[in-house]
Amino acid sequence: MLKYFRLTAALSLTLLSLVAGCSPPPSISQTETVTEPGQPAEEVKKPEIPQIASPDLPDPVVQQKIEQYFSSIAAKGFAKQSQGIWIQAGNTLLANYQGTTPLPAASITKVATSLAALQTFGPDHQFITQIGATGPIENGVLKGDLVIQGGEDPFFVWEEAIAIGNLLNQMGIKQVTGNLVIVGKFYMNFDFDSLKSGNFLKQGLNAQIWPAAAQTQYQTLPPDTPKPQVAIAGGVQVSSSTPGNVKPLIRHYSFPLAELLKKMNQYSNNPMAEMIANAAGGAKVVSLQAAEAAGVPQAEITLVNGSGLSELNRISPRAACAMFLALERYLQPYNMTVGDLFAIVGQDEGILNQRQIPPLTVVKSGSLNTVSALAGALPTQQQGIVWFATMNGGNNLEGFRAQQEALLQDFISQWGAVPSLPEELQPNPERASKTSRSEVVN
Repeated sequence: MLKYFRLTAALSLTLLSLVAGCSPPPSISQTETVTEPGQPAEEVKKPEIPQIASPDLPDPVVQQKIEQYFSSIAAKGFAKQSQGIWIQAGNTLLANYQGTTPLPAASITKVATSLAALQTFGPDHQFITQIGATGPIENGVLKGDLVIQGGEDPFFVWEEAIAIGNLLNQMGIKQVTGNLVIVGKFYMNFDFDSLKSGNFLKQGLNAQIWPAAAQTQYQTLPPDTPKPQVAIAGGVQVSSSTPGNVKPLIRHYSFPLAELLKKMNQYSNNPMAEMIANAAGGAKVVSLQAAEAAGVPQAEITLVNGSGLSELNRISPRAACAMFLALERYLQPYNMTVGDLFAIVGQDEGILNQRQIPPLTVVKSGSLNTVSALAGALPTQQQGIVWFATMNGGNNLEGFRAQQEALLQDFISQWGAVPSLPEELQPNPERASKTSRSEVVN
């Protein structure tokens, strides 16, 4: 088996920013058995994860502040019925302003997509792309077609093509006399079109015809990475079925799902979100699964796509918080948290770099021309983890963002900043080494 390095921080920043078989999950338990050598096993209590709070009787002090917050927004001409917020600490409701009303959610939709995808596949699921041949390999020449069987990998990029090209070279293939045949759902560089994706791959396999984008991404790889040379004489063909005489050569595994979701959410990558939502069954299935897992009425999560690129995607602030809590519960048996799926402000690169959100907040933002939303977990000294979601509607994107940031900073001033990320939000360090890989099929 041959493995290749895939993604670098530079790739994440340059490529993702350009685009605005799993095992069943273990049963959820609040305890974990830890055994030290020579010692009897003992149960270590895991942090209790809150349930979504009752919508009644919010904290009067915080509620008054939120009422003033929305009154100031209304004073600038933006309708109160287009705004909503939900804030809770532990199981205690702090504020509720239209918190159960579905509002345009923009990319908060990706929280629902993340939840449904994890429930469908599990965090370690890898999408498999298979590479095969329809003819013999003689003297460096594959006498036949190179066949790609797509497996819905949403993060098959230039680096994947380069690694596969190098692996084909190591197998003795430098030329292909036939065509590059694409079968199934094969995406490359976040493009849904199989023909375009196939042409990207044909270029990526052969450094002699690399476009500038491939050259740029190659620079992010280790300096000793070979440049592949697999020259395909024919064209790119899209087929509805796999040729009967194809012989498997390579099996390519995507990043595990949890790592794909982290990349998707850090950069709010819309094509990735659509690909993952489609793999999970589509927008309707995502909304149904997310509402059920979050324990909220179906009416509070209605989606027409998996990315948020529509004002018809509506989620209530309560449902947004409930989905974060459901993700936290789901991930706990894997020793993971929402910090494994969403950007940690001040630690992770992504679209939130330029925003003035308090450090160590674990958050997802959402933006359309007339929508600004923000949801996640704000760690504080006095209140512990504050789970929040705010959704603002109106032609005031930058203004809403500034007001959201000021509100969170005000909460930090009142409740105190934490010196380090709480255990409940810490990502699992063992996940940092998880990547994509390719193997020769024996």
